[in-house]
Amino acid sequence: MSDTEHCNFICLKWGTRYPASYTNTLYQSVKRHMHRPFRFVCITDDPTGLDEGIETRPLPENPGYKVWPDIFIKLVMLKPGFLQLTGPTIFMDVDVVIMGDLDCFFDYMPGKNCIIHNWIEWHKTLFRKRPAIGNSSVFRFQAENCGYIYETFMREFDEANDHSKYPTEQAYLTHAMKEVYWWPEEWVRSFKRTCRPMFPFNLFCTPKRPDTKILVFHGAPDPDQAVAGFEGKKLHHKTLPAPWILDDWHA
Repeated sequence: MSDTEHCNFICLKWGTRYPASYTNTLYQSVKRHMHRPFRFVCITDDPTGLDEGIETRPLPENPGYKVWPDIFIKLVMLKPGFLQLTGPTIFMDVDVVIMGDLDCFFDYMPGKNCIIHNWIEWHKTLFRKRPAIGNSSVFRFQAENCGYIYETFMREFDEANDHSKYPTEQAYLTHAMKEVYWWPEEWVRSFKRTCRPMFPFNLFCTPKRPDTKILVFHGAPDPDQAVAGFEGKKLHHKTLPAPWILDDWHA
């Protein structure tokens, strides 16, 4: 894409799990690592404390859940006209840590749906390949052409919520996108799968800083927990402090 063409970033914030500081840190990190114009939009139920420069949109209308908001907002936000955006658009979870250049995420496979190839525990790959399921922590779509994803979701609403077929929202999102391309493995890494040593080494070895552009914290620990050290519920979840995260994770 042209260096002068606008691109978009979207994130999602509701409830109290992630305070405004998480969104502000993500926004400031994007500013440090982008070299072309961009818009940054936060879909939120509370814009209090968000930095100037962050556009906000209210949560989309409940499509039929008993409890709303729900993680399926990631599909409902693709309703035609909801965000009023055009052009290549990247969704990011607010708890990712940006560690390198982001322009390449817009140059890669232009016009295509791109998403992380979801990670699974290493022992589950001994006898089979990773399932063709994306991880929705970082995905890209073309804003003006994404309506079919929402329409597929609404048409298959009951099926999308059948956890026996689609155990997670990201499994259904991968299906609804129809055609997906994985980000290069070295661009997006998992803190748990790449940095935290395997058991029992995690009990006495500190997590190692990866060579990557985006570090994803899916599930526990969150970045602040990883910085301080994380006990977890089981011994193999224990994570020694990783203060190097703060080199990149700051406003």
